[in-house]
Amino acid sequence: MEKQAIVIGAGIAGLASALRLRKQGFAVRVFEAAGYPGGKLQEFNSKGYRFDYGPSLFTMPHLVDELFRLYEEDPKDSFKYIRKEKVCNYFWSDGTRYSVPANENEFIETAAKTFKEDPKDIEKYLEKNALKYRLTAPLFIEKSLHKLSTYLGNKTFKAITRILQYDLTSSLNRVNEKSFRNKKLVQLFNRYATYNGSSPFRTPGIMSMIPHLEMHYGAFLPENGMHDITKALYKLATRQGIEFSFNEKVREINYLGKTVTGVTSEKEAYTANVVVSNMDIYSTYQHLLPNFPAPKHIMKQERSSSALIFYWGISQSFPELDLHNILFSDNYEEEFRQIFDLETVYEDPTVYINITSKNVPADAPEGCENWFVMVNVPANTGQNWQELIPRVRENLKKKISATLDADIDKFIQTEDVLDPIRIEKDTSSHQGSLYGTSSNSRMAAFLRHPNFSGKLKNLYFVGGSVHPGGGIPLCLNSAKITSEIIENDFK
Repeated sequence: MEKQAIVIGAGIAGLASALRLRKQGFAVRVFEAAGYPGGKLQEFNSKGYRFDYGPSLFTMPHLVDELFRLYEEDPKDSFKYIRKEKVCNYFWSDGTRYSVPANENEFIETAAKTFKEDPKDIEKYLEKNALKYRLTAPLFIEKSLHKLSTYLGNKTFKAITRILQYDLTSSLNRVNEKSFRNKKLVQLFNRYATYNGSSPFRTPGIMSMIPHLEMHYGAFLPENGMHDITKALYKLATRQGIEFSFNEKVREINYLGKTVTGVTSEKEAYTANVVVSNMDIYSTYQHLLPNFPAPKHIMKQERSSSALIFYWGISQSFPELDLHNILFSDNYEEEFRQIFDLETVYEDPTVYINITSKNVPADAPEGCENWFVMVNVPANTGQNWQELIPRVRENLKKKISATLDADIDKFIQTEDVLDPIRIEKDTSSHQGSLYGTSSNSRMAAFLRHPNFSGKLKNLYFVGGSVHPGGGIPLCLNSAKITSEIIENDFK
């Protein structure tokens, strides 16, 4: 008789976990409260425009490809993507503009000219980022921090002995200020703190390795937009006999003594040898284990930032924009102070605009563009979003119109809005935070919840709210780490 595994949540980490467990010989059933797979990695259509609902940045596509190779399938037969020649376009209010090329040497050369920096300083900075990643990835990203076996090996010893090189005692902003004179280049590299929902003025300097992932590996886009990732993995899962129960919300994780025995959904109880939760860790304890003592330090940790997203169908084409675009705030430090200290939205926020129709023409009518317009906002702690949203909307239109020298308002043909309240409702992310807990302290990034329960046998966790963190690559790594732990536990 096959071992039974239940996965709660069909987000990307849940899909990846299901595939890896199926490969180990488990009969796998995935429960999803929504009527579709993907979690935040979803899509919708409006008046001829297609929009990706959530994540818009795709790096390290080999982590998706390897899920197909697990089953000896050629990923190119099911999942195609392109590598962008431009990583991102940056805009400042004084008229400065800079496009980051995908080639590192070209970046060093053009950034040095644009920001009047010594190219050797830029090269040294990038090399240090790469070193941080090479040293820490085997320990902090690819393995569990909470298993003794992780610390037994030459790679781990090497990583620990060079810990002083990781800039744990300096903020990311401080590391960048020591590296460059130009404030705009500092701001450009400070932005990478938002990739895990943190502030560059508080998150540790080790986070400077994040741009290495983007600049070294590149920025990619699936052939038909980000939702292609979900569709490809879901089809692979169904081909392998993985069962999906959509529109069936799990109400409770069941256990007997100190061993998990299965789950109870809205419909019935199910038994399993293994339960993997892809639900936000806070919500997992709060809603699925209401009578089990939750780890207090996890429940009290500061939440990451959330997002306010406007999905606009724009009846105009703007050649100065590309797939990824950033319009910077004039006062970055004040913006993050308002997000994390005052828990509100700054009047001059940094704006991110994602436009997949630049590469997928079918995503918008001819001569038009599908704009995913996002600003970082605090997690929901009771703010008056009905008052904040229209105010932010007006500030965004003014900022974008000034940057592009065009009245954006008259081009908006369709609009939808995603706020922290709706994010929490749709995805069960506590307070609508995008990445679970923030990394706004020296060790917070390394003190995420483990990928397993230390108190309930056969209970495991994956996704952006647990180790190693949020974002598509780290979520896929969480599934890999967890599946390896399960394989070892069931030897």
